Amino acid sequence: MKKIIIKAGIVGASGYTGGELIRLLISHPFVNLEFALSKTKKNKKITDVFVDLTDETDIYFTDKIEKKIDVLFLCSGHNKSKLFLEENHIDKSTRIIDLSQDFRNDNFFIKTKRKFIYGLPEINKSLIEKAYNIANPGCFATAITLGLLPSVKNNIIDEDIYTNAITGSTGAGIIPQENTHYSWRNNNISWYKPFEHQHLEEINNTLFIQSKRKNNINLLTYRGPFTRGIYCNSYFKSNKSINEIIDLYKKFYEDTAFVKISKGEIDIKNVVNSNKCLIHLKKVNDKILITSVIDNLIKGASGQAIQNMNLMFGLDEKSGINLKSIIY
Repeated sequence: MKKIIIKAGIVGASGYTGGELIRLLISHPFVNLEFALSKTKKNKKITDVFVDLTDETDIYFTDKIEKKIDVLFLCSGHNKSKLFLEENHIDKSTRIIDLSQDFRNDNFFIKTKRKFIYGLPEINKSLIEKAYNIANPGCFATAITLGLLPSVKNNIIDEDIYTNAITGSTGAGIIPQENTHYSWRNNNISWYKPFEHQHLEEINNTLFIQSKRKNNINLLTYRGPFTRGIYCNSYFKSNKSINEIIDLYKKFYEDTAFVKISKGEIDIKNVVNSNKCLIHLKKVNDKILITSVIDNLIKGASGQAIQNMNLMFGLDEKSGINLKSIIY
């Protein structure tokens, strides 16, 4: 049987997300990385920008699409994917996986007649397998949604949901800002976009299509003094016992590749450098506490994008992303 080889390209390849995609794709057993587009790094060798990849690839960054490909990853940031697709002709046979938020809430791009499927495999696996265009979920949206999905689906939440989530500095992108660069962020913590984070829209759209009722989500997000990972706590009142809830979660995620229910308390280090989402459940009095953790660059971005690619091309879901976490 002939081995399938997927020809892939990346747009916006020199940022944190693009860099992770390069690292994962060049070691993927069924992928050839054909090009990595970056206007800021054009004509530079990838290994001169990402020194950790020395001797692993001889590709140079380019500023244009030069080869026919099977799948294109868009990593240029929010509001840039639509512009790129308007300005560049992409063959209809080329599958697109967009890592910005451009198509997560408005999934039909009329100018190219492309319809995007929300790429959360834990609920849309069958749709992703048939899709040509994927809107990859946001990092906060992934961690929060996966933590809450079984509770919402089974209508066990009586009142409002309260969520606190803290992310590493890579979530802010590679270009330093006044309150995101090392000198300010190190040994520091601060909230941002309280109760109005941009991922709330896709969280609500994804969660409450699963339920007959809609609970208000009070989301408070924080900048953490670490590099990568998202640590999320959601809590609400419920009359269900903790054993009932644990059983609901285990049943809901029993056939998923990367979402696991942990008996013990969990930390960010349990998932860094992996495509896993770990979930821990606890009840105190009438309150349920759900902790969910992911690596924001892997399950929250590049790893999930490859998970979606695997499904689109009929590969094992874990191909190229069955990674080991870094504990210490």
